[in-house]
Amino acid sequence: MAQITANGVTIEYDTFGSESSRPLLMVMGLGAQMIHWRDGFCEMLADRDHFVIRFDNRDSGLSEKFGHLGVPDMGEIAERLIAGEPAGAPYSLDDMAADAFGLLDELAVEAAHVCGASMGGMIVQAMALAAPHRVHSLTSIMSSTGNPELPPSTDEAITAMLSPAATNREEAIERTVRVGKVIGSPGYPTPDEEARAKAAEGYDRAFYPEGVARQMAAIAAHGNRRPALEELALPALVIHGAEDPLVRVEGGHDTHQALKGSRLKVVEGMGHDLPEALWPEIVEAIDSLTRSA
Repeated sequence: MAQITANGVTIEYDTFGSESSRPLLMVMGLGAQMIHWRDGFCEMLADRDHFVIRFDNRDSGLSEKFGHLGVPDMGEIAERLIAGEPAGAPYSLDDMAADAFGLLDELAVEAAHVCGASMGGMIVQAMALAAPHRVHSLTSIMSSTGNPELPPSTDEAITAMLSPAATNREEAIERTVRVGKVIGSPGYPTPDEEARAKAAEGYDRAFYPEGVARQMAAIAAHGNRRPALEELALPALVIHGAEDPLVRVEGGHDTHQALKGSRLKVVEGMGHDLPEALWPEIVEAIDSLTRSA
C-alpha cells in the first residue's frame, strides 16, 4: 500500500496485477475502506488480466480526513434540497470523482474501466458523466441513480445504519456485525467469527465514523443523475442483489434503464455485500464487460 497526492488530496491506494493489463479502478462505498474489496477478489480480477487499482476515498481508511469542514446537519441539508436551494454539503460526489481521476493521473492511466459498489457506484457514475472519454466501461454494483422516485431503504436497514456510533473497539465490532446481519446477503450469510474478524481488521486499520456523515451529505447533495445518465453511451454492467434492503433492487433496475445498452445482473440471495461465494460469477461478469469494451 502507498500514498499519493491526487486532486490535492492524500490518497491511500494499492494495486494488483501488471501495469500492462487492462486498468480497473475499484471504488468503495459509504464509510468503507479499500480493504472491503478483499484481496482474494482483487487477485481474481488481476488473474483475468486486469491492473486492479483500489483506494480509500477521502474521509475514510488511511486517506486524508476532512474534519476541518465540520459535521453536516443532515436535516438542514434535506430542508435545503426540498426548497430547491444549494445543499451546502462539505464536498460533493463530483469532488470524490475528481479524486479518483487524480489518482489515475498520478499513476499515468489516461483512461480506465471503473467499478463502484454502493456510494462507489455513484462516484463512478459521476466520473463517467464528467469525463466519459476517460471511462472505458462502467460497472455499478448495489448502487442507484439518485432518482427520488425509487423506494427507500427498508425500515430495518435505516434503523441499523443510523444506530449510535461506537465509542470503543468492542462496540464498533459488535455494531458492524449487527449491521451486517441486517443488510447482508440472506442467501450467503457470513459466519459470526468471520464477520467479527473483518470488523476488527477494519477498526484496527482506521476508525473514523465522522467521515461517514460528510460522505452521506455528498450523496444527498448530488441529486438525481438519471436524466444525465440517459445521455451516456458507454459499455456498462449493473449488478444488484435481489434481497438488498439498503439500496433496493429497483435502484439497479433504474441504473440499467438509464444506461442504454447496459447489462443487468440481478443476483438471488444477495443483499448489500459481496459474499465470497459470489466472487467467481461477479468477476466473470466484470471480465466479460471489460474484454468486450
